[in-house]
Amino acid sequence: MGDPRIEKAWRVFQARVDTALPHEVTQELRDLFVPDEVIEELLRRHDAETARIAGLREPLALGRENALPWYTGPRPDDKNWPPFEGLLRRSLGAEATSKIDEASTRVVAMLDHPATPTFRSRGLVVGHVQSGKTSNFTGVVCKAADRGYRMFIVLSGIHNSLRRQTQARLIRDVVNQNKPSWHQITSTEHDFVPPPNAQSFLASKDQTLLLVVKKNAFVLRKLRDWLEQAQEQLGNCPTLIIDDEADQATLATRRINPLIRDVITRLPKVCYVGYTATPFANLLTDPLDHEDFYPRDFILSLPRGADYQGPETLFGRHPLDGEDPAVVPGGLDMIRTIPDDELDDLRPKKQSAAAGFAPLITKSLRRAALWFWLSTAARHARGQQAKHSSMLVHAHSDTRVHDSYGAPLRELQEAVSAGLTDRDPVLIDEFRRLWEEESGRVSPTLFGNPVIGFDDLPEQLTNVVRTTKIVMDHYRSTDRLDYDSGPVNVIAVGGNTLSRGLTLEGLVVSFFVRSSNVYDTLLQMGRWFGYRPGYEDLPRIFMPEETRRWFMHLATVEEEMRREIDRYLTEHRTPLELAVRIRCHPKMRVTAPSKAGSAVRAAASYGEQLVESHYFPRLPDDLASKWHETNADAVAELLDAAALEGRSDPAVPAGRALWREVPAARVVDFLGSYQFHPKSVEASSDLMREYIRRRNENGALATWNIGVVGSSVKKDSSAVPLPGGITVARVTRTQLKATAHDDVADIKTLTGSRDEALDLVIPEDEKSLNRTKLQDLRVRQQPERGLVLLYPIDAKSEVPVRTLNGEKTEVPGRAPLDAPGEVVWGAALIFPRPSGGDALVEYDYVAANLRQVFPSAGDEDTEDLSVLDQDLDADGEAGS
Repeated sequence: MGDPRIEKAWRVFQARVDTALPHEVTQELRDLFVPDEVIEELLRRHDAETARIAGLREPLALGRENALPWYTGPRPDDKNWPPFEGLLRRSLGAEATSKIDEASTRVVAMLDHPATPTFRSRGLVVGHVQSGKTSNFTGVVCKAADRGYRMFIVLSGIHNSLRRQTQARLIRDVVNQNKPSWHQITSTEHDFVPPPNAQSFLASKDQTLLLVVKKNAFVLRKLRDWLEQAQEQLGNCPTLIIDDEADQATLATRRINPLIRDVITRLPKVCYVGYTATPFANLLTDPLDHEDFYPRDFILSLPRGADYQGPETLFGRHPLDGEDPAVVPGGLDMIRTIPDDELDDLRPKKQSAAAGFAPLITKSLRRAALWFWLSTAARHARGQQAKHSSMLVHAHSDTRVHDSYGAPLRELQEAVSAGLTDRDPVLIDEFRRLWEEESGRVSPTLFGNPVIGFDDLPEQLTNVVRTTKIVMDHYRSTDRLDYDSGPVNVIAVGGNTLSRGLTLEGLVVSFFVRSSNVYDTLLQMGRWFGYRPGYEDLPRIFMPEETRRWFMHLATVEEEMRREIDRYLTEHRTPLELAVRIRCHPKMRVTAPSKAGSAVRAAASYGEQLVESHYFPRLPDDLASKWHETNADAVAELLDAAALEGRSDPAVPAGRALWREVPAARVVDFLGSYQFHPKSVEASSDLMREYIRRRNENGALATWNIGVVGSSVKKDSSAVPLPGGITVARVTRTQLKATAHDDVADIKTLTGSRDEALDLVIPEDEKSLNRTKLQDLRVRQQPERGLVLLYPIDAKSEVPVRTLNGEKTEVPGRAPLDAPGEVVWGAALIFPRPSGGDALVEYDYVAANLRQVFPSAGDEDTEDLSVLDQDLDADGEAGS
């Protein structure tokens, strides 16, 4: 409608809806005898705007049923969002700013209307490590403040460094853009100190309050007690609590968890929103405990940008179920191996040795430092002189180890600086060879960056080395990371303070030798994830080979679980329904809700799951041989039972065999004797056996089809005899090159994309198959019947040779299986989609320990949470 009166009425309606609920404003208009057609037009516009926000494709979101739609988005006359939006556009560009705008709008729309009489809601925003979560919650703060939220409490990790950084960013991006509207109760120098006379302080409506506090017991007690003094005034103070790094310290800690609960119970109008990149512990929190932190009111999953360098981009990952291995990210060639024989010179063997430890500048550490200086010089040659450039050295959690790196790194810097000044030909040649080797391994043209030759670098290089700061960043050090005083080139040595939330600006090189055996902690330590605009080709990560394999494994698990979360967000109506699905997914056994490591009861369901063996023991030879002999006996018993009690299907292709309608008891017996390797954490034989029994009690999974997937027997192939005179040839399954020297081989994936169709009839017009289509066919053709597939694998399995551009080459990234014996039996179980209710199998759920997956993890270097209970020190900060 173009009527100017309607336009004016719409602006008045919007302003009034900021301070009252929509239905209350509607009644006010009727009381003022505003014509019904005008009211209807205003409501139509309001509903259209809230529906537009709810219909945004990204981020995926799930909210509570019967939630009141109230937020219609930012407006040009808002005080807080437009200035911040301007900052984002100048620093990130229009496209990235638009994504932050939409994502933060979606979050605000999930909050309670600030005029709601009382509310205590809980939500979760799932992001990615170093992917812009802070920009998102800053946008949320701006937009919520523009609509009437009056107090913002940001729980910013457990360390001073992150709290200071978060406070500084909010001052820069929010407070300084609109100073008259804001009152900072905390500052960059001081954590929370209670202002006097809380009642009058909180009664004032002239200013919006900002508190950035650590998750520290002493600080949280003071905040709780201060809020207790102003209960009457808090009824008119809608509050938003942002929990940055919500999986750290908030969950299942003896002091912090109850104290955050206490703070929330003091606030009659409060919405708690957790932000995290590792959400699995949050999603495993008991959703029925209304005082705990399960996000029962809403969950959002932030998208990652196409240029985000995350775990799978850097490390690669294994294929997911039904995924074509050819399209799976193999990882950029940016990971460099720190030899095992250097580790004792880079980190203490045991915690008790930390006090007297003295690191050496090993070959790999020297190479990492030289590459940092080269890549920083290259960035300057590309016009990025005004940008920060950082190198991370992360060796241990003990601050004494951090300090011990200072002297050798400074000696290296001085020697290199002197050599460059003197034009030392040996040093110049070392730099040249390193540049030519590394710049050739990741081409800048992949990212649209200019090619830089070494001859363009020496002039920049001398200045870069000379001006580099070397900082030991931990809670006892006085010389801390400082990105606010102008562009800096810095080598930062640290541990816990650098491993959680803190952004290392312009991170180019990471040197990582610290060990950790907890999944989400290890991912959070990956400060190298993120965006690298203009220097996407330059980052390098130095770490032991085993740690690289950890990250590749974790990249696979993380991608699968994020896909599951996103899928559930589109399938279910409420977060509580999501709780059931996530808590029952077998892969969730790799992480845990209990940060204290105590056992809890959880449940697993295998409906629609593919479970397969892809880890096979190789060494020591006698133990590996016994393992495979045991599995061969289990396969033989199952096949004999299938031939005796099942029905042979002669219509299967050559090289394959199939018996139908085998009693479930035989599959349960098979799972009792066949061994899945402990690395396959989702393949728990005990859980699967109990799941089948539970389903049997409801008349489901009573019979199974048993198939053998071999290849056609040829003259030069060794036949594998099966019951009924059937023979098949062995199949080839090579291992990943990365595990070629390990005791256990990882073949990456066992099943082929069409193997699940062995007992199905595929329509002639079906051109492409995936797991979803196969599950749909199974529901129609084989309802409530599972499928076991057995694979006779050639124990030696040489790497296939292929012809490429007329040359014969081996398939890259693979190595011979080289297992003992002649045949290794792999097994896969396909559980159908339940046609009725599914079954849940309970088990004890404990913190994931990577020692179970990687037995040689070594002496555990755990996250130090002692800072949670430390008292304030002299400068008003809790010592952390």
